[in-house]
Amino acid sequence: MQYRHGHSTAVAIALLVAAFLAATALDGWAYHHLVRPTIYDGDLGRMLRVAGFLPTWAIVSIALVLCDPSWRGSTVTPWRRWRGVLPFASAALAGLAGEVLKLLLRRERPEAHAGGYVFRSWSVHPFSSAGFALPSSHAIVAFGALAMLARMYPRARWIFFAVAGGCALTRVLARAHFLSDVTLAGVVGWLVASTLWTWWRMRSGCVVNDAAP
Repeated sequence: MQYRHGHSTAVAIALLVAAFLAATALDGWAYHHLVRPTIYDGDLGRMLRVAGFLPTWAIVSIALVLCDPSWRGSTVTPWRRWRGVLPFASAALAGLAGEVLKLLLRRERPEAHAGGYVFRSWSVHPFSSAGFALPSSHAIVAFGALAMLARMYPRARWIFFAVAGGCALTRVLARAHFLSDVTLAGVVGWLVASTLWTWWRMRSGCVVNDAAP
């Protein structure tokens, strides 16, 4: 069982890397053809963008903790009682990872350079991520939180991934990010959620045998 779990994880990571490379090859095409500057003028666009807003997941996690029935049981471990915190924790960790990657990769936003790749020198504001786009902060927070919800509630996982993908797509349509920016965000957000979920399951005494991707 452990070998199978490790094999499936390796395959998933390989597919995610391939997706990032494919997105990089399509960056130019996406920048010129996937364009809708008014995407955030409508309610749907604004709703999808809010999925990448960290306080959204603080509210969701508070609600999940307050509604968790395990608080009424005396035989449940403390780790199980705090299960509802996982979406916010995953989003926050993914967001932190995104900020570190931005500082390391240093690629600026596409709109600032007419769709060209421009990397800022380390001599210019070395510890500020302002203006960096790789990976997308909104998309990485959305994928961190929603990939965790997909683990927690696997029957609805495709709904969660659709919302995360929608958030990422709006960032491309708004020309705030390259397609590869949001793809890398999705990869890292998924990996953070998967790692945190495995760690929490071990801490809470559950057997790691997830059906969710």
